[in-house]
Amino acid sequence: MSQPELLKRVIGKLESIGMEYMVTGAIASSVQGEPRSTHDIDLVIAIKEDAITRLVEAFPPPDYYLNASSVREAVAEEGMFTLFDKREAAKVDFWVLTNSPFDQSRFARRCIQKAAKIRMTVSSPEDTILMKLWWAKQCGRSEKQFMDALRVYEVQHGKLDMRYLEEWAKRLRIRGPLNRLKDKAKGL
Repeated sequence: MSQPELLKRVIGKLESIGMEYMVTGAIASSVQGEPRSTHDIDLVIAIKEDAITRLVEAFPPPDYYLNASSVREAVAEEGMFTLFDKREAAKVDFWVLTNSPFDQSRFARRCIQKAAKIRMTVSSPEDTILMKLWWAKQCGRSEKQFMDALRVYEVQHGKLDMRYLEEWAKRLRIRGPLNRLKDKAKGL
């Protein structure tokens, strides 16, 4: 099974149990910018403790491995947990939606996009850029994260809410990386 097929199956299962989600990471930046390969799927999910059992039951063994204790811990700590597709040796990283103002803002701004014949809820281009720049800063100026952000900026230029980008770059303390990105994209 290909990664798009796994993504489609995971999204279908989340939608069938009524769990809100948002595709992020390299898949979001590939849909909104320049496609690139990635080894995993990143999703933010709005999950509360009372939905843990439904989620775990949606991905049963032997096809999947999803540790209920890890899910409970991630929900309690607003962290992340991983689903393994054992047949394909593929993984999906689930990030629990936090109560942080930025997480709440980007989840509220998610949008529907279609790629590889999959209809999915994806982070907005602005939020994809901001998260990629934030991760680049956290990882010690990761060029892969920065280039993902730059490609989304270039492809989406003219449609971006620049006020939103500037405001959150200031609040997230990534104005320097955003300015570097805009300098690299000069001529647009």
